[in-house]
Amino acid sequence: MIEPLVTLESALEHGLTEEEYSWIINKLGRAPNFTELGVYSVMWSEHCSYKNSIALLKTLPKDGGRVLVGAGEENAGLIDIGDGLAVCFKIESHNHPSAVEPYQGAATGVGGILRDIFTMGARPIAALNSLRFGNLDDPRTKYLFEGVVKGIGDYGNCFGVPTVAGEVYFDESYKGNPLVNAMAVGIVKTNQTATATAKGAGNPVMIVGSSTGRDGIHGATFASEEISAKSEAKRPSVQVGDPFTEKLLLEATLEIIKEDIIIGIQDMGAAGIACSTSEMSARGKSGMKIDLQHVPLRESGMTSYEIMLSESQERMLVVAKKEHEADVKKIFDKWDLNCETIGYVTDENILEIDYYGERKATLDADHLVLGGGAPVYYRETKKPEYLDKKHSFNFQKIPQAESIENTFFKVFSSLNIVSKQWVYEQYDSMVRTNTVVGPGCDAAVIRIKDTDKALAVKTDCNGRYVFLNPRRGAMIAVAESARNVVCSGGVPLGVTNCLNFGNPYKPEVYWTFKEAVEGMAEACRILQTPVTGGNVSFYNESPESSVYPTPTIGMVGLIEKPSHITESYFRNSGDSVYLLGTDKEELGGSEYLKVIHGLVEGNSPGIDLLLEKQLQDTLFNLIREGLIQSAHDITEGGILCALAECCIIRNNSMTGAKVNIPVGTREDFSFFSESQTRVIVSVSQEKKKDFEKFVSASGFPFILLGITGGDSLDINDRYSFRLEELADIYFNTISGIMNVKV
Repeated sequence: MIEPLVTLESALEHGLTEEEYSWIINKLGRAPNFTELGVYSVMWSEHCSYKNSIALLKTLPKDGGRVLVGAGEENAGLIDIGDGLAVCFKIESHNHPSAVEPYQGAATGVGGILRDIFTMGARPIAALNSLRFGNLDDPRTKYLFEGVVKGIGDYGNCFGVPTVAGEVYFDESYKGNPLVNAMAVGIVKTNQTATATAKGAGNPVMIVGSSTGRDGIHGATFASEEISAKSEAKRPSVQVGDPFTEKLLLEATLEIIKEDIIIGIQDMGAAGIACSTSEMSARGKSGMKIDLQHVPLRESGMTSYEIMLSESQERMLVVAKKEHEADVKKIFDKWDLNCETIGYVTDENILEIDYYGERKATLDADHLVLGGGAPVYYRETKKPEYLDKKHSFNFQKIPQAESIENTFFKVFSSLNIVSKQWVYEQYDSMVRTNTVVGPGCDAAVIRIKDTDKALAVKTDCNGRYVFLNPRRGAMIAVAESARNVVCSGGVPLGVTNCLNFGNPYKPEVYWTFKEAVEGMAEACRILQTPVTGGNVSFYNESPESSVYPTPTIGMVGLIEKPSHITESYFRNSGDSVYLLGTDKEELGGSEYLKVIHGLVEGNSPGIDLLLEKQLQDTLFNLIREGLIQSAHDITEGGILCALAECCIIRNNSMTGAKVNIPVGTREDFSFFSESQTRVIVSVSQEKKKDFEKFVSASGFPFILLGITGGDSLDINDRYSFRLEELADIYFNTISGIMNVKV
């Protein structure tokens, strides 16, 4: 096939700028051919090169603590958890594919993040997700929501990994551009980890797993542009997943790593063969000579351009030890998977790509990749004009609630507060039998077999807070995810992040991104949670608007003993209920303000990170000393909603409470305030004195709210809410909406 002639116009059509095209010509000493242009276009896309974010990402703390592999070093982060074991985890986005093909977009997002885990040598033990949609009264939003949830559930269930935690938010800002962030967690022995490196001249380069087709071509480029009316035509850019093949690929991959017969291995995710060959070569300061004629294809007539850029799923690139090439093939044959040698490693840092005897590309591997020759930009910033106006909002102008009862029922019925049971019941959260605390509590807890240890895992972000104050909102996302881990009995170990923002070429968007990264960095330093990796997803915009800036945080914590595992709900009647922390009547960006008054105004709640660290340390020590029965942090909806959740989360055994909530200037302000650094705990009567003595010595503020018991939530001797009615709202609201045919 005669390839098209490359011009500036074709380079622009591939998403490159005129300046970038001139850099390529200067590097090559000639114009690129069509295959080379395709490789550069995907490798220098935002999705692969991080060209508009890498300079800021380098400011995040990635070392310290128990980190073994930090951000940007490998496919996923790695943290030592003792006993010769490490936890491997990462989060990534699949937003644009899910917007045009929700089922496959979400499913392949799960598949891709799982491969990032097991290419490190780790066996996946848990999956999480963070999802954002428009309002469910919109038929298309319902279609996207249903498809995404089914895609996540089907892939994870078939693969055999428990989906144990996550979050779902609904807001009109996400209507045209939903966010689908997938996270995976795995366990590996520290002496059996793998690296995505190619080195050793003559070592064979092998493609393993599924055959290659045309699905997913230019998926990385598609992820690096705004959603538009033309996006529907880009369904071919969405990959198609096969979880059963992925399960086989997992077992074969872990076997070749355990047998120590390979040099390196990398998932073929975004940009396919183009990415894996260049990144592995650059990491090993070597090159490769590849013959695409040997790549197993499932479609006829594929060109070198298509083969290099295909993002067909369930594939890996393996560099084997030359004396073990036959051993690698034998293992993949046993698992009934393709395993073909397509080239070998060279000493020069050059990729040479041949196809049926014709040289199709000669490229400097280092020039293609992040940290090498890929562009690095510092974009213009400008503070958005809306912020000062939002921050000057006068909350005293808000009319007082005529009925606290009706107001509470409306806020508690918000889709952002009610249980996401309709979602997580479609996921198998118990497969592999390691799930101790599943979806619904502050964080999920997964035990580590053959040890006393467990992991507490959580994803978190309130995009509304970040919209109102990017720096503070990002701090809150880190603080809340860590707080949830501590509420479950864990010590926060580290962070993975998925940074979902709009178009970085817009100064207001880039200012917001910069502020959020700096806020996240500060929170991670103070809370001692280094960043081990993640993903940047720009261009999350539709023709109507940009999404709320949403820096999703994935947090992993270590629970040393089974006795430390703590749940969110009241366990027994007669326990004392305490509030750790202080309310400041903060309603900026609150669910109350949005649901009751239709407003997104004010500043986000304040966050004192040193006080937050004090709370988390105090709470963890209380758990370690066995002084509390339950712990639940106060977030969306305020203390009244949090107390209701404490009463009803354990739906099959609910426990009421009689409490007195301190009221400041107004009841509605106090009841629905979303002030941070607050946790509700319950304490048995026999531990009450020890609890009060311990917290008093710590210096952290606390008050006694009341006592558990009964079949209602009674507030300030004025309001009483039947648990049965609260549970019906909490557990049935979303399922009631989704049972209506779209």
